[in-house]
Amino acid sequence: MRFSALRERVFRLKNLPAGELATPLRRCLSTFDITLLGVGHMIGAGIYVLTGSVVRNTAGPSIVLSFLLAGFASLLSALCYAEFGARFPKAGSAYTYTYVGVGELWAFIIGWNIVLEHMLGAAAVARSWSGYLDSLLGNVISNSTIARTGHLHEASSFFGDYPDLLAFLLIVLVAFFVALGSKVSTNFNSFLTILNIGVVVIVVFYGITFADFSLWSGVDEKGDSRFFPYGVSGMFAGAASCFFAYIGFDGLATAGEEAKNPARSIPIATFSSMSIVTLSYVLMSASLTLMIPYNMVHPTAAFSDAFTMRGAEFASYAVSLGALFGMTTSLVGGMFALPRCVFAMADDGLLFSSLASVNPKTQVPIQALLVFGFLTAIIALLFDITTLVEFLSIGTLLAYSIVSACVIILRYQPAYSIDEGQFDNGGKLRFSIPFCDFLNHLQPGHSIYYGMSVMIAAMFLSGMGFSSGYLYGPLLGQVFLLVNVIVVILSFLFICAHYQNNTPLDFKVPCVPLIPSLSLLINTLMMVHLAWITWIRLAVWMGIGFAIYFGYGIHHSKEEMQDAEKFSKSSTYESVVSGVTAGGAASP
Repeated sequence: MRFSALRERVFRLKNLPAGELATPLRRCLSTFDITLLGVGHMIGAGIYVLTGSVVRNTAGPSIVLSFLLAGFASLLSALCYAEFGARFPKAGSAYTYTYVGVGELWAFIIGWNIVLEHMLGAAAVARSWSGYLDSLLGNVISNSTIARTGHLHEASSFFGDYPDLLAFLLIVLVAFFVALGSKVSTNFNSFLTILNIGVVVIVVFYGITFADFSLWSGVDEKGDSRFFPYGVSGMFAGAASCFFAYIGFDGLATAGEEAKNPARSIPIATFSSMSIVTLSYVLMSASLTLMIPYNMVHPTAAFSDAFTMRGAEFASYAVSLGALFGMTTSLVGGMFALPRCVFAMADDGLLFSSLASVNPKTQVPIQALLVFGFLTAIIALLFDITTLVEFLSIGTLLAYSIVSACVIILRYQPAYSIDEGQFDNGGKLRFSIPFCDFLNHLQPGHSIYYGMSVMIAAMFLSGMGFSSGYLYGPLLGQVFLLVNVIVVILSFLFICAHYQNNTPLDFKVPCVPLIPSLSLLINTLMMVHLAWITWIRLAVWMGIGFAIYFGYGIHHSKEEMQDAEKFSKSSTYESVVSGVTAGGAASP
């Protein structure tokens, strides 16, 4: 009985009436503001820092296809985010979506990982910004810092080589702009994003004048394809790396509570920013790989170095400034989303209530910004971000996966029709399944949870089989892989055998459950290919989170308070009724 009560508490759903727009934050952001926020968040360290290393070490010129594949994978997740943005226009990104669709504990897990994602992402961008400026100045900053403080570590690579004071101050400065209010920070972001897009145009159109299409055609002296120097597998590996250059579109959902018309703005801004970013990535990487051979691309300062090699010094300086602008907008996007995710969790009572305080003048969650902004600055100051940034991927993919699962779950739940005065057929089986009579005794929509659980488990095991080489391994391994693939297909067909609900939305993901299931499959395959150390780090971070949730959040959750209030009223009512009954019985 005690376990049953605990299960009900940790899996309770957030009560969020459809269309609820009440919020202590200021609704002042237009679709244009939110679109540029997404573009600025994505076109940052991803294109300027990631591209060079992927071209040189992983994919070569086929990075163009890598960005297209990564963009497609991200678009599948973006479709799911857009539906939730239209369904529940509240802050918190995947956190709120999960709270409404799956339950409180899953929501806390996702929210806690999203907080980590924004903290480490902002710290990584800040150190990249500092390192980029340092390289432009001939390593003056790093050399002078090491001369004064010495090396920060000797044997361990967990800490950075030196305390990065510039990265620390940069985060403090960006946090100050974010604290001035959402409109001020988004105006600042929009200005830098427009400048950054201008630099992208320069790179593409001026860089294409140096294009040598022979770098893409034929074979080199080793007999390897010039376009696929690392093979098709290199192109896929590049796509896995490039996928993380699209991290940022999920931050658009955190602006839902400050959008003037979130149900319309969030889907439009998501697709617009994804289109702009994908086109920019493809064109910029094409321009780079047509300018110079892939094996001569600089791994960190790729574009500026390429223009310098071509004797275009002016363009080199313009690209360097663009890189700084791009990373600044990426940093603004991360620092804009971070306190709002913390605010959403604290406002629900899952984190400490002081973090939900909003400045009455700027209407910004100032306590959350101060605490987590300072922690982010400390991480940027001390830690080796190349080690920690690997940790970003698993939390992000986990968030994307659960949002995709939530789309399917909520589509197959019964919805109340005001016109008809009853629930529709959502979650009911279209026909009876042989030997599965017990399904007819479940409440509508409950069988979807079983189908999703089996499908996700089979996807995970299939991914483990692929990553372990079972496809080309012994017969037993191939049978194991085949069985799990069949289970995935049967689970998918089982979900299709149910009716969807008729809830009207401004935007719906097409081809449900196919698109969310495909998104879930791709994200799961990426997760199982992550290093084991990443899973250990996740376990440590989640250990801290569970201590906070079970020590504080589960007892102070708003849903807990509402349940206690209902119980109190019910108990009062029962005592009054029993008292009246007893008095009536005694009066004769």
